[in-house]
Amino acid sequence: MSSVSVVIPCYKYGHFLADCVRSVLDEQPGPDIRVLIIDDASPDDSADQAHRLAAADDRIEVRVHATNQGHIATYNEGLLDWATGDYSVLLSADDRLVPGALVRAAALLDAHPEAGFAYGRPLRFVHGGPLPKARTESTGSVVYPGHWWLERRFREATGCITSPEVVVRTKLQQHVGGYDPKLPHAGDIEMWMRLAAHADVGYVRGADQAYYRVHGKNMSTVDFGGQLDDLRQRLVAYDSTLEKCRDRLPDADRLSALVRTRLARYALRRAYRAYDRGRTGVVPVDELVAFARECVPSVEGLPEYRALALRRRIGAGVMPYLQPLVLSAVRDRVRERLWWRSWARRGV
Repeated sequence: MSSVSVVIPCYKYGHFLADCVRSVLDEQPGPDIRVLIIDDASPDDSADQAHRLAAADDRIEVRVHATNQGHIATYNEGLLDWATGDYSVLLSADDRLVPGALVRAAALLDAHPEAGFAYGRPLRFVHGGPLPKARTESTGSVVYPGHWWLERRFREATGCITSPEVVVRTKLQQHVGGYDPKLPHAGDIEMWMRLAAHADVGYVRGADQAYYRVHGKNMSTVDFGGQLDDLRQRLVAYDSTLEKCRDRLPDADRLSALVRTRLARYALRRAYRAYDRGRTGVVPVDELVAFARECVPSVEGLPEYRALALRRRIGAGVMPYLQPLVLSAVRDRVRERLWWRSWARRGV
């Protein structure tokens, strides 16, 4: 029987803990599961909530920080210093697992020792609302070659993983090391790529693997003012992957060019969409263009730059009314729909 170490970092999320822990210990029959709740010096009653749960179940341990150490240090404490199971899970206290998720992921990893981690489709739900109905019967699994999967990430420059749906082989996690404190908002993207540089990647088909709770305090929320920071964090994450794994990636220069071109195109697309939507007053258009040029010095050759130049000529005041007639705006809407359908269907 496989063993799974589940690390639940908590900061002011004590009111979510019982639901989170219940999804781990009561809804995952089969694996030998141990849970560590790490309260990062929450100023509320989160530590008391954690101790109450541990008093009722000897599979739960609790650590309470005397001073706040931040989420990256908390993650690494659990994954590198505490986890001893065959597999490890990092699960935020405000998220939860789908019934049977650990059983399905552990079965995939048991059957495929070449796979370093397994993930599946997450379900988002709005805090306070009902849980969406989850699929709990897998239709099989697939194992992607790690370098193929990693190149896909560089081509798309986005993460296809939310986070709670991932189960990692503990020995691999501890071999590649912990989350990078220089990447407070994109450390997860870098982690999945670093793991994929060392091992293949498993995907659970057909079943949903985790619930991601959407509320006003999610760390991944990016507003208009944070769009540029989001892109910069992604660039640092990809550069960090290449730096740490260069000996395993002989085509590192090509991968770097791929991701920089994609990020430049994202930046320019966000800039010209500000004209489409009448948001040039809140979207940092000039800064986005400067970032694109930083990624690709010959930025004028990109189609998104030409689309932005057209909108600038039309003007911010008129463009929202003409947007349905501009070809690039129509293509964007179609591209978005196709991308999300592909992501939901294949998870890559």
